Amino acid sequence: MLSTFLQGKVAIVTGGNSGIGKAIVENLAELGAKVVIDYRSHPEATEELEREIGSYGGSSYGVHADVSNLDDLQRLVQEAVAKYGRLDVMVNNAGVETRTSILNTTPDDFDKVLDVNLRGVFFACQYAAKQMIAQGGGGRIINISSVHEDWPMPENTPYCCAKGGVRMLTRTAGLELASHGITMVNVGPGAVATPINDSTMNNPELLAKLNAAIPLGRMAQPEEIARVVGFLASDAASYITATTIFADGGIMQSSPGL
Repeated sequence: MLSTFLQGKVAIVTGGNSGIGKAIVENLAELGAKVVIDYRSHPEATEELEREIGSYGGSSYGVHADVSNLDDLQRLVQEAVAKYGRLDVMVNNAGVETRTSILNTTPDDFDKVLDVNLRGVFFACQYAAKQMIAQGGGGRIINISSVHEDWPMPENTPYCCAKGGVRMLTRTAGLELASHGITMVNVGPGAVATPINDSTMNNPELLAKLNAAIPLGRMAQPEEIARVVGFLASDAASYITATTIFADGGIMQSSPGL
């Protein structure tokens, strides 16, 4: 049954047709929001998601846009407003990683990660905030960051650099936008059971080691991260801004030695 928790709200979710992004789209739509699904590949997955949401009376709309391309980002916001009339919630979820260290990262590796995970997030926040200010009434900007915005991950240095940048972006821009009634919050997942972690999940030894390092004893399901986003998108989170909400099963407080 369709909820009215976010009724009347319009949301964009980047990287919204797979993994955590898909779960966020599903959750926001179930809560009553109209959701624009940004995707870069697999249009068939976006179409299937639109059908799923439509089957229970929800509303969604797919837009093909590369978040590392600023023209695409601007068009994404413009299409959302053209379709639904406004923008209330911007969820910057799209992300990539190269799993490379300081010693073997190439300039192309670095640019690829920073263009999507930091530069794209920065300007998505800017374009969304300008639209929210123009229409009035405030808004919510939610960045899907990572425990690695604060917790080093050797052999994934560009990713950590980008997520550390998103941490300071959110803390600083959250203050700048507060007077406009716009909140900005990071969600920092730990290990999540998505295709990006298939190599670990398909290796019983690695999976057992990871689960042993997590105080709750297991990886998160995408839906558990999505529910945090749903809360932050709502009026229930109206006094939270310029900070990160970690959803990591307690792993940042342990010493796993991974």
